[in-house]
Amino acid sequence: MKISNKHKFSFFPIRWLLIPYDTLIYMAVIVFAFVIYKKPITSDGIQLDWLQILWHFLIGNACVILARFFWRVYGQIWRYGGVQSYIRIMIADTCALIVYYLIQRFVPGIGNITFVLVTLIVFANTLICLAVRMVYRLVYKKLDRTTKFGRFVTRMVNIFGRSNWSINDKGDPIEKIRIAIIGAGVVGTALAEELGNNPHSVYKAVCFVDNDPEKLGREIYGLEVIDEGEDAPELLKDFNVQEVVLALPGTVEGEERKMLYQRYKNAGFKVKSYDYPSMQNTQKGKRTLREFDIEDLLFRKEQEVITDATVNYYKEKVILVTGGGGSIGSEIARQLAKMEPRQLILLDIYENGVYDVQQELRIEYGDNLDLKIEICSITNKAALEKVFKEYKPNIVIMAAAHKHVPLMEHNIVEAIDNNVFGTLNTVLLAEKYGADRVHMVSTDKAVNPTNVMGATKRMCEMICMTHAAIKQHTKFSATRFGNVLGSAGSVIPLFKKQIQNGGPVTLTDKRIIRYFMTIPEASQLVLHSATIAKNGELMVLDMGQPVKIYDLAVSIIKMAGYEPDKDIKIIETGLRPGEKLYEELLVKNEHLAKTSNEKIFIEKDTPVSLEELTAKLDRLAKAVEAEDDKLAKQALKEAVPTYVNGDGTNGGGMK
Repeated sequence: MKISNKHKFSFFPIRWLLIPYDTLIYMAVIVFAFVIYKKPITSDGIQLDWLQILWHFLIGNACVILARFFWRVYGQIWRYGGVQSYIRIMIADTCALIVYYLIQRFVPGIGNITFVLVTLIVFANTLICLAVRMVYRLVYKKLDRTTKFGRFVTRMVNIFGRSNWSINDKGDPIEKIRIAIIGAGVVGTALAEELGNNPHSVYKAVCFVDNDPEKLGREIYGLEVIDEGEDAPELLKDFNVQEVVLALPGTVEGEERKMLYQRYKNAGFKVKSYDYPSMQNTQKGKRTLREFDIEDLLFRKEQEVITDATVNYYKEKVILVTGGGGSIGSEIARQLAKMEPRQLILLDIYENGVYDVQQELRIEYGDNLDLKIEICSITNKAALEKVFKEYKPNIVIMAAAHKHVPLMEHNIVEAIDNNVFGTLNTVLLAEKYGADRVHMVSTDKAVNPTNVMGATKRMCEMICMTHAAIKQHTKFSATRFGNVLGSAGSVIPLFKKQIQNGGPVTLTDKRIIRYFMTIPEASQLVLHSATIAKNGELMVLDMGQPVKIYDLAVSIIKMAGYEPDKDIKIIETGLRPGEKLYEELLVKNEHLAKTSNEKIFIEKDTPVSLEELTAKLDRLAKAVEAEDDKLAKQALKEAVPTYVNGDGTNGGGMK
């Protein structure tokens, strides 16, 4: 490690000003012991003279100061001091006591005093020094610097203590945001302690809110614990609370979190969260105080599903991700990069998206990640074959697809060409070049599809399942899941943009219900399901509880600080072509088989024969070659028996 010139000759930062103050305290103790307390002093009962007293002061003080140097007492910032800091000074002074006693016994002419008196002198000094430091810490935390007295004390401490207590350039105290901490458990008290120890924090905790009868009416870190009842929002106004922070353990259910959020939000408080970052954040294990985001609105708990077995599966493998610049593909790349693959190849037709991922991963991993970027379409078999021939991937994750439902209704030929035949190209080349595993990213819209996009993805599943039935080296599997939060083209980014533009927020129907999952969680589950899937298995993800899109729109508007239908209008535009009113519930079939992960199930899908699949693909190929959308749609209906062309109000297995 390179040492800067500033600290080149210092093993640790020293608070030098403490040394003269500690010396003055020790001097006061010596004066009291040897001058004011006029009793026989030496073990022979003789009163010490002034020169002997001076020697005892110099030797004793030197022992104490040097011992505190050795134990790094002067390297501590005492306004953050805790139990460990106080124990350290006591250990240091105990060592000083022993050394002082031995020295004064064997140095001639200074007068030998008893061990009891040495102990009283040193520990009296210790007690006073600790008291001064405790008072300093208490005043720092509790002083109201908005009052004249508080301003005066702050200035005196800064002058005589060479401190930098929170005041601005004008000498006024810095105003802090007053917060109430919801939850007086381990998480909440950790937040209170962190804020109390951080002079640069813009937040000041003023009280706890909890429903534990044993804590109500008591104080924790000097903060009162009030009852978390219906009257809590009104009580917080007596504390001049500006913001509310939910500091709850992970065991608290989503519905309870939602209730608390809505209660305090409706009462006019800004609500924040103090918890572990989402899986998108690389600083794992560290709690953070943050704004509520879209994931919090759904109050569904993310699951960390990447196990050691999952990591070992991908470690030292050559992995190809098609659609590597998309929402899911890019997050899969981020997750894979952590698993130390031998080589990671990201393939995409859209260069901007995959370039962004490349720069992000290069910054984070540098030369530790062998990352390759290939720009080509999966429909271009010749270009795609060059990629397979050069890298010979062990694992292929197929995330490339056209996914926008309404757009695909008007671009049927393109949807079939890209989704179906792009998948077919990838499957055939993976077989040709001996890939170990091909895993397809599918969608809940493939279940009883009512739109072109869903039908093409169902065709992709059929391709994978049929090729899995062929006796060969390459294994095939797929994972179905629903909507992901914040993905390109999803409803949430659209709502945010509409709110920024002043509204209105548009949704097709207020009755629409969808299942949501965060992009990192979905990506992790996809990667994990690929490791546990046997050849030919179609994995299904449990998406949790459904979300009403209208309620989601209302919550996002409120999060932005507006009132729905007053500041920002919500307008229904009518269902779009191919759009369902209700998405199919993936995990509802008693025939689904369970896996070791409670969020992943196995759909018992019966593959079609290779001859039947070939016939279906031939019909679709002719329609694509003819570039006729009507012919293509008819061929798609014939290829996918469960495909019903509906407007979202009938057919297609809808509720």
